[in-house]
Amino acid sequence: MPHVSANLFDLIVARAGEPRQMALETSDPTALTYAALFERSARAANALVSLGVEPGDRVAAQVDKSTDVIVLALACLRAGAALLPLNTAYTLAELEYYLSDAQPALTVCRPASLAAVRTLTHRLGLAAAESLGVAHDGTFAERIAAEPPEFETVPRAADDLAAILYTSGTTGRSKGAMLTHENLSSNALTLVDFWRFGAADRLIHALPVFHTHGLFVAINVALLAGATMIYQNRFDPDAVIAAMHGATSLMGVPTFYTRLLDHPGLTREACAGMRLFISGSAPLLAETHAAWRERTGFAILERYGMTETNMITSNPYDGERRAGTVGFPLPGVSVRISEAETGAPVPAGEIGVIEVKGPNVFRGYWRMPEKTAQEFRPDGFLITGDLGRIDADGYIHIVGRAKDLVISGGFNVYPKEVEGEIDAIDGVLESAVIGLAHPDFGEGVTAVVVTRPGATVTEAAVLSALDGRLAKFKAPKRVFFVDALPRNSMGKVQKALLRETYKDTYR
Repeated sequence: MPHVSANLFDLIVARAGEPRQMALETSDPTALTYAALFERSARAANALVSLGVEPGDRVAAQVDKSTDVIVLALACLRAGAALLPLNTAYTLAELEYYLSDAQPALTVCRPASLAAVRTLTHRLGLAAAESLGVAHDGTFAERIAAEPPEFETVPRAADDLAAILYTSGTTGRSKGAMLTHENLSSNALTLVDFWRFGAADRLIHALPVFHTHGLFVAINVALLAGATMIYQNRFDPDAVIAAMHGATSLMGVPTFYTRLLDHPGLTREACAGMRLFISGSAPLLAETHAAWRERTGFAILERYGMTETNMITSNPYDGERRAGTVGFPLPGVSVRISEAETGAPVPAGEIGVIEVKGPNVFRGYWRMPEKTAQEFRPDGFLITGDLGRIDADGYIHIVGRAKDLVISGGFNVYPKEVEGEIDAIDGVLESAVIGLAHPDFGEGVTAVVVTRPGATVTEAAVLSALDGRLAKFKAPKRVFFVDALPRNSMGKVQKALLRETYKDTYR
């Protein structure tokens, strides 16, 4: 064991707010002060141990957003386990893949799903499954209540796993990105300083907590600043507008900002107590940036990150927040633009693949050493797969993704999975799935389909066939039909041509 623990939880305790200060402020009885949060996390850590969770084990969680999700996350840190958060939209069939791959010692699910999940975990030979609801209910909440309020946090080394987050690529199955205690702590500490967070901050938290943005960026920054989170179980424009009067900051995805702009309550007066609006997880349209500034007087701060790296760049706190860019590399993070195939540096201002190196960069993909090796250059830079350029003033522009990944509403969607489901529909010959600029979701998942000769397939039929087969966020927003997909001389579908053809679909 290390002499000095690098456990992220120890760092959170060292920097926490006053014991009586609210850590998680809610509109229901599940609110928690810092003292109550730490006590409940101790009880939850004892519950993990009583269920057989050992240091290094994985704990999978597919649960609705509640303050107990944060309790569980902290309990995993304390017990030395790696949290595996899963999108609540995943179907049972999708869940099977993640559980088979990660082999968690414990799976925590929603109360209504417990019977089905226990059947699945039993079939997979996994040890335990418990439930957790939104009101301190469920079998795991019962265990928390029965455990003692003291727990000695397990020491962890800097490169020990704190979490595994599954990420989507354009080929193959989802990959588990292994994030260490140092990955999470180094990035959060940098963001606390860079974005000027302190104990007086009150952050509106309306993001999901199975994604790096809501779980690690928002929560770790707030906790390491000793700040208060105004914790909302889902994004509701009315609730966010109401909360602004007592808040200082908001972290959101572009969808938040487009929907708030549609709200009559968004005024300069409503934003008078705010100091910072941050956007990420998907591209923010320049027109949204301009409209927000005109309406509120605030320039949204856009930043850029990945599941594998946490945050990489940010527009400045002081200085110009340039629309259409993601700013500059964060302190301690190195970014370069390279030729995708060779890794050679591209001339200044030209487009290439973005590569990154720093303490924020993940340890690799779970049980995929060969895939991990492919993603890194010999000198340790991670190949992000995103295409970008650096302008004359040093601002980084994201211009696309080398692997056609679609980011819709902040969630990654890889086309191959959606195409596979569409191609299995009776009457479909083949399909191509692309992302198109969408004012609400950043990108809208869009399918272009070729039908078999004589077959009659409609847009409604495709969407109906996908219902229950894919999580809702992966389903196409529109389905178009063509006689043939455009291909190059090597037979590869030219998705760039499709994106150009349908680029105005959602405008």
